[in-house]
Amino acid sequence: MRILLIEDDAKIGSFIEKGLKEAGFTVNLCPDGREGLEHALSVTYDAAVIDLMLPRLDGLTVIETMRARGVDTPVLILSAKQSVDDRIQGLQRGGDDYMIKPFSFSELLARVQALIRRDKKNTQPMLLALGDLEMDLLKHEVSRQNEKIDLPAKEYALLEYMMRHPGIVLSKTSILERVYDYSFDPQTNVVDVLVCRLRNKIDKDFEDKMIHTVRGVGYVLKAC
Repeated sequence: MRILLIEDDAKIGSFIEKGLKEAGFTVNLCPDGREGLEHALSVTYDAAVIDLMLPRLDGLTVIETMRARGVDTPVLILSAKQSVDDRIQGLQRGGDDYMIKPFSFSELLARVQALIRRDKKNTQPMLLALGDLEMDLLKHEVSRQNEKIDLPAKEYALLEYMMRHPGIVLSKTSILERVYDYSFDPQTNVVDVLVCRLRNKIDKDFEDKMIHTVRGVGYVLKAC
């Protein structure tokens, strides 16, 4: 799942980004409102965490513009403004939840997960299944034949991407953009290494193999 984080404080932004990535999210961190709005309007996100006091474009304007353009991404407002009036204004102008700085990351994570769960309830399942392979997006758990498989963040993100596109060949470029968020370098073998690690955990101890290589094109996840 992909999160948009708009935060101009480098220390806070890095702290949140690291925590969300460790929780299995792909994170786009933007240091100002204008760049954040460009991402919000051009990329599909599962949720956004937006500070209010931002350079170039303030957070409330970002949120209002998102809503005016039809972007319904759930938004958690993060702000040092503590008054009831500030919180009411933030919610009335398009925010879905409001957290006051300083904050506990565990609470922020729980609120982000709750926003996603609420948003996805009537649109997308929070349990992905393909054959005997299952992924619980909220519990961050993967199992095959009811046997739990522990995956670090990047492998989890790759598997989620593949499970959302079963039977479709995914290029190295698309995997890099989805999992690593940087442009494709034809000299790198980072995708091959990542797929190899994931394959060892998903397929190695099972007779039927699910991850397949399409030479010269990419990788595909298929039900057995």
